Amino acid sequence: MIGHVRGVLVEKQPPILVVETNGIGYEIEASMQTFYKLPALGENVKVYTHFVVREDAQLLFGFFDKKERSLFRTLIKANGVGPKLAIAILSGMSTSEFAACVMREDAATLTKIPGVGKKTAERLVVEFKDKVATLGLDEPADFELTGTELPSAAESVNGYIEDAQSALIALGYKPVMASKAVSAAQKQLKNINSSEELIRVSLKSMVG
Repeated sequence: MIGHVRGVLVEKQPPILVVETNGIGYEIEASMQTFYKLPALGENVKVYTHFVVREDAQLLFGFFDKKERSLFRTLIKANGVGPKLAIAILSGMSTSEFAACVMREDAATLTKIPGVGKKTAERLVVEFKDKVATLGLDEPADFELTGTELPSAAESVNGYIEDAQSALIALGYKPVMASKAVSAAQKQLKNINSSEELIRVSLKSMVG
């Protein structure tokens, strides 16, 4: 089991990032909550991981803290929730926001995430009702990061827009929905400084 990867952040194309350590580049799929916390390219970063082995692939999923990873591991044990859907859920809301939905029995908000139907949302509310405190979802996160958290400004605005749309599609949103959400986010932001910022606002408008 690979518990974490520490090294230089050499690529970040939501939902994929690559961390290079000892000459090896680890391709990691991460939630947008993790991407929001990433430093600029070339900086050092530590990412907690969960390794999944399937017949057709070996996948490494990354998280900015142990709490998010714990929630991911619990989510994939729930009926009807696989790693991809768990990442989509964690991209649409933070661990504390997920906990709030569960405690309020707010299944409707969960259904706004692509792939989460009414029955799945209701089942998650029931299954996690007693797990929120156990997982410590209402406590501060323990994100570990070295280097700056400022995003790289090397890309153009058009590049940010394309990256944001691609990321939303990869998370399960339909192309038309992704395009509309990104366009709406553009209008809300005076200046677009990163694709992560654009994705954050886009997801907020759809899930929030």
